[in-house]
Amino acid sequence: MTDARDPSSGIRLTRAHDRRLRAMYRSAGWPCLDGIEIELLGHGLLERVTDGRGSEYLRVTDAGIARLAQSLNQNRQAFNAHETLVDRVAREMAGQGRIAWRGLILLGKPDDAWQHLKPDVFSIRNTTVEDYVEPLVHEIKVRRADLLCDLRKPEKRAGYRALASGCYYVLAEGIGTAEDIPPECGVMIATPTQILVIRPAPRRAIRLAFHQWMALTKAQRIHADDRLEPML
Repeated sequence: MTDARDPSSGIRLTRAHDRRLRAMYRSAGWPCLDGIEIELLGHGLLERVTDGRGSEYLRVTDAGIARLAQSLNQNRQAFNAHETLVDRVAREMAGQGRIAWRGLILLGKPDDAWQHLKPDVFSIRNTTVEDYVEPLVHEIKVRRADLLCDLRKPEKRAGYRALASGCYYVLAEGIGTAEDIPPECGVMIATPTQILVIRPAPRRAIRLAFHQWMALTKAQRIHADDRLEPML
């Protein structure tokens, strides 16, 4: 959801406000008495209501419902755009002769703690020689806000680097440049017609653990001529 500002109040609404508004819509409306709540009240998205016993609670207004509907629609559009690009990248890797997966959950240990890692696209070379497998991770971003949020998570990148010989950020055209991305990761830009390598990912030797190989054998691979099923 993009930021919005009410000219009369000077209040800027962010995704944190949208999350609170959704939570309030689902709840009994008990006040939190914090700054986000005050701003939602000032914007007219929440209203104070007193019940028959004199207790006060909050209710989402018609304007708040409209804001929630707009947020839901934008989130759906962003999800569809993300999944479409994930599908393109997975099929691109498969078209290059690699074995590719999407939606995997792999267990990794970049430091002292195990992590459940969920790369958008994971692929390996089609080879019977373990030293030549060269696992790659591709992290897909279609919105700049999501990209900036992800860049503030070095532990996530460390987890991916523990899984792969190289890690790439794949950016939808216009949301960022190679200068935004840490040097330990490669960068691709997805235009409507092609996926361009702007900066190759640094490569290093790595071997997958047995439990990671088992996860790959149980998952369904992506083929170059696969197509993403439309969402209902």
